[in-house]
Parts: sequence; structure tokens; C-alpha cells
Amino acid sequence: MRRLRISAISYLNTAPLMWDFEHGTAAAEFDLSYTIPSACAAALSAATADIGIIPAAAYATIPDLVILPGVAIASRNAVRSILLISKIPLERVRTVALDTSSITSVALTKILFAKWLGGKRQYTYMAPNLDQMLEQHDAALVIGDPALKVDCSRYLALDLGQDWRERTGKPFVFAFWAVRRTALQDGTSVDLVNTFQESRDHGLEPQNLAVIARLWGSRLGLSATEINSYLTKNIHFYLDPECLEGLQLFYQYAAECGVLPSAPALQFLDVRNPETARLVALDLH
Repeated sequence: MRRLRISAISYLNTAPLMWDFEHGTAAAEFDLSYTIPSACAAALSAATADIGIIPAAAYATIPDLVILPGVAIASRNAVRSILLISKIPLERVRTVALDTSSITSVALTKILFAKWLGGKRQYTYMAPNLDQMLEQHDAALVIGDPALKVDCSRYLALDLGQDWRERTGKPFVFAFWAVRRTALQDGTSVDLVNTFQESRDHGLEPQNLAVIARLWGSRLGLSATEINSYLTKNIHFYLDPECLEGLQLFYQYAAECGVLPSAPALQFLDVRNPETARLVALDLH
């Protein structure tokens, strides 16, 4: 029985989720690699990874994925690390540079303009260098760690997590763990549901958050207090019922605006009997 291959995202906001894989024994059960969100989705699509913390938008484009329940990268209000930076009022924006690292935030940006701000925009994909993005564009989408370092006082900055909450009343789900259905057919000796949920729980313990804040603070040039505040106040790590409602609404709007194809029904590895890999479809009605 081969070890399952995990593609994880190399951003601060995934650090608590990866605690047992980096500081515990979980890594011994898997082959682990790190990348950016768009490449993580590509790895599952190409079957070069079996499990990935995929951008939520990828679920609508990659067939035969099963969600590991309960764990997410989400926001209930401001997220701080998903920013639309503009030189002019958003209603006047006509050209937008989009971070090539992103899939879900790109879709959310396009929904914002198509559904709520009206009019066509020209989109260009670029590496996340804000100065270069804004040289020839009215606005720029930046995500993840680069967004945390943006001096928002210099620009008009829209936090897309907070904007979504204000417009819809729902949280926004940016990413979650998913596994390829075919990877489950060979079976696994690992209880995937508990393994990934427990890693999240251990990563959010105060003493472990302090370690994360210290390590990542030096990497990003942010204080430990800023790191801790971001992980405890801005990021919501639970794929709970309210988040699932927000996720379904995102898929609905994305399909209505022509941003994504219609997403399949959400299917989860059964937490009651994970060894059988039995699937349960979510019914929110």
C-alpha cells in the first residue's frame, strides 16, 4: 500500500493545519510537498498529488474529489490576506492585474465586478509584485503572505473577505482539504479525517501558535503579535455549517456570473466510518 501524496500551500494561514506534519508523527505516513494554491490544484488535477488543500474554486473544475470534513481556510469577516488594491475608486476600475498564485480569489474578484459593480473589466495574470501590477493596471489582486505585507495606507484597499461578508452575510471559504476519489480505491491504513482534524486542533493550541508566530514572524518581517492576531482573529479553520452555506453561495454566484462551471454536489469522506471511504452528499435544504 503506497503512501498518499499531499500537496500543501506554503502560506502562513496553513501553518496550524500542518502542525502534526511538521512537528508530529503524521509526516511519516505521507509524501509531503509545498506550493502555491493554483499549483496545488494543478497537482490534484494532474494526479501528481492525492490530497491537497485546494482553492475552493478548484472543486468546480477538478472531477472526482472528496472533501475531508471539518477543516478549512475561511474568514468570517476581514481576512487581511486577500486584498484588491486600487489606484482609483473601484467603480471606475477597468483593468485588473490578478495574482497568478490564486484561483478562488480571482473568481471572487470577478464576481465582485460582474454582480455588484457592473461593466466589463480587462484582467491580466501577473506575478504578485504590487508595484509592477499597478504600473499598467487600475487595480491589483494580491493574496497570501505578500498581501499581509502591503502598506494599505498607500492605496485604496478592499479586503475581499470582509466585502463578501457585508454583501452576503456569510463567511467565505478560500480552501479546504480534498482527496482524489481514485486515490482512495486502493485503501489506506490512515484515518484521514481524524489525522487532518487533529493536526488543525494541535496547531491551534496556544503554545503551538506561539511557536508558529515566532517562526513566521521572522520569515515575513511581522511581529509575533501580528501573526497570532491574524491566525486567531482573521482566519477561521473550521468547515462548519455557516461556512458551507457561504461556500454554496460562492459556487452559485460563480456559475451565474460565468466565472466557474457549476460545482458538483459537495461530497465528504464519511467521518463515522472513514476506512470504507463511503461518501455522503451535503444537503443544506
